[in-house]
Amino acid sequence: MMHLSYCTNVHPAEDLDGVIAQLDQFAGPARSEAELDVVGVGLWLPAELAHELATNETSRDRLRAALERNGLEVRTLNAFPYAAFHAEVVKLDVYLPDWTDRRRLEYTIDAARALAAFLPPRADGSISTLPLGWRTGWGPAEDEVATAAFVELVAALEQIRDTTGHTIRIGIEPEPGCILDNVADIVEWLGARSDVIDPEFVGVCLDTCHLAVSFADPTEAVTAIESAGLKVVKIQASAALEVLTPADPASREAIAVFGEPRYVHQVRERHADGILRVDDLDEALATLPGNGPWRVHFHVPLHMVPDAPLGATTDVLRTAVDAVVATRPTHDVHLDVETYTWSVLPEPPADLAAGIASELAWAQRELMGARIE
Repeated sequence: MMHLSYCTNVHPAEDLDGVIAQLDQFAGPARSEAELDVVGVGLWLPAELAHELATNETSRDRLRAALERNGLEVRTLNAFPYAAFHAEVVKLDVYLPDWTDRRRLEYTIDAARALAAFLPPRADGSISTLPLGWRTGWGPAEDEVATAAFVELVAALEQIRDTTGHTIRIGIEPEPGCILDNVADIVEWLGARSDVIDPEFVGVCLDTCHLAVSFADPTEAVTAIESAGLKVVKIQASAALEVLTPADPASREAIAVFGEPRYVHQVRERHADGILRVDDLDEALATLPGNGPWRVHFHVPLHMVPDAPLGATTDVLRTAVDAVVATRPTHDVHLDVETYTWSVLPEPPADLAAGIASELAWAQRELMGARIE
């Protein structure tokens, strides 16, 4: 069964009043405009708000009332950004605190406890988290601390299941430039620890923009996850920018306008003998030869086709969704539309709720088909 939602990390709200306002102003109107009876929201809860909702019944009641009046439900959370995801400059700060910092573990447990309080009866939940941390300064000692944190997390998730009846699964989200850069990395890391990190509770969040940027074959990636005894616990429906002829002046001019100061936009260039990797778009324009196609970590709205000579990797998204459904036909699949970049598009929309509605309608039509729930 497929469950469609859109991720609220597109909104800058950091407290309960702000989250409720965003549901009233954007999520409810988008659901109505997309003509959906009920739509999910993949809530982004900053750390302080996650703790508040995990510990305060009055706050939970307020949020529950806002969800109900807007025809919304919650089955998944985004616990990747810890806080300040819409600061003037985010860049590599989005990977802090990493999984060597106890604050990351406590935040994730708070998020799981909060999610359990909002799930529909007998439903399981999913939470996405960062792929350990950014790659620099990471070694065996950091790996050991992170492993221990996930062991403790599993124990907390077992307790939540035993007390609430809800199984909450954590999806580690591979991302270019991080410790777990791609699907192969996470399969290796979790596979080597399956004796201590229970794959019933910790699996993979498959962000299809990140998957595309890595130039991985989506069907092979999903097969590798399943063959390792792991689960795709959540799909983040997203598309990357693609530049087929990056050495062409018109292509370089077109992609350059997507460079902006808030978020990091990793770029990969494919060659017959390997992949060239840089950490941001300005670096790519300055250093990459442009002899092969580029894929750029910039989440473009799913229903929008970039003007030529640019393209988007929506075919990777479609193929990945089909592969997950084919490998898990009797399981719930959480499909969370994650386009957090509306505000940094070269031409931001005048009506964000209408843009979100168009994306949801596209996802309903193009990704879910007869599987719509």
